[in-house]
Amino acid sequence: MVPEGRTRMMNCQQATKLISESQERSLSLPEKMSLKVHVMMCSGCKNFSLQVPFLSKAMKAQRQLGRRRSQEISAGL
Repeated sequence: MVPEGRTRMMNCQQATKLISESQERSLSLPEKMSLKVHVMMCSGCKNFSLQVPFLSKAMKAQRQLGRRRSQEISAGL
């Protein structure tokens, strides 16, 4: 049991969820602080936090490419 007023350490599942959510929304200060502490101590989550922004950008670029290609097909190009 955790003493009153203290919180448990964030686990990897919670951390990766917040890392992913941070691409879509602003995290609250407590979320940011807990995540920062976890990422400082967990190399796996640190690596994940570095990869997610790259993957997010790659997915957005792919979506744009797909839209452009659809427009070209519709225009008969």
